[in-house]
Amino acid sequence: MSNLDRDPHPPEPVPAGGPGPQLLRPRDVPLGGPRAMTVRRTLPSRERTFIGAWCFVDHYGPDDVAETGGMVVAPHPHTGLATVSWLFTGEIEHRDSAGHHAMVRPGEVNLMTAGRGISHSEVSTPGTTVLHGAQLWVALPEAARDTAPRFEHHAPDPVTGEGYEARVFLGSLLGVTSPVTTDSPLLGVELLLEPGAAVEIEVDPAHEHGVLLDAGGLAVDDVVLAPGDLLALPPGAAVRRFVAGPAPVRALLLGGPPFGEEIVMWWNFVGRTHDDVVAAREQWQAQLGPEGEGHLGLVDGRFGVPVGADLPPVPAPALPGVRLRPRR
Repeated sequence: MSNLDRDPHPPEPVPAGGPGPQLLRPRDVPLGGPRAMTVRRTLPSRERTFIGAWCFVDHYGPDDVAETGGMVVAPHPHTGLATVSWLFTGEIEHRDSAGHHAMVRPGEVNLMTAGRGISHSEVSTPGTTVLHGAQLWVALPEAARDTAPRFEHHAPDPVTGEGYEARVFLGSLLGVTSPVTTDSPLLGVELLLEPGAAVEIEVDPAHEHGVLLDAGGLAVDDVVLAPGDLLALPPGAAVRRFVAGPAPVRALLLGGPPFGEEIVMWWNFVGRTHDDVVAAREQWQAQLGPEGEGHLGLVDGRFGVPVGADLPPVPAPALPGVRLRPRR
């Protein structure tokens, strides 16, 4: 998903305020257009940039596509990151410049590693009436940020226990390991809890964890979340306790070791310096080309051309009038 926030350069983060749990409230961000699809964004926030290598969390729906127009995100670029698409309801068609054409469906993860540069489009399918899911980004470590772009798809089998069902789409949990390749250790799990369930789950104590609550009432290690909240948990605990309220719970559990690197993140780019981002923006703008040249005005270059996309590409917004500062 493209970052179409009208203010694409969020405020610099402030100190987290201590080593304990941190509850991040969502902010509404319209993705543009006369019937703008609105997402709820919790990461990055003023308080925090990362949970492990996770650096971007958008949560949307359930949206009536007849009212919102669904998801129509034209070709746009990425570099230095990987996108992780996870749906609860609906279907999205993905096309990218590495030649991949795939469907994003509920319970199936699509991971696109941008590496040195890729462009892609995302459009909800005509049969989708309700769209509901999460779009997540992962910052690539220095050693992998200039890698060749790639794409992986995986449909994890559910793991069940007393009061819960889980789908491990990245990393390892509950005795299950996802086959999806990541460039740094990551955890990504959809967790469903029955009403009133109290579940303790063993986790890697070296990892930071984040819990994004989609539906229901939930307390995690005695911290109460409302739907849309993202709870950031520091390393150190080998067990996390999840207690559901009177309604069924759906949440995403994210994790990874502290990232340990500074990044500059602006629009759809992750770099290490202001100049990295400036160069990426200039190279994308150069690909827009004269009207009528190339595919819908998009010519080949660093980010390539999505195969089969039929929407005009998204121009980059103007850079702010100050140098972009690294975030950690």
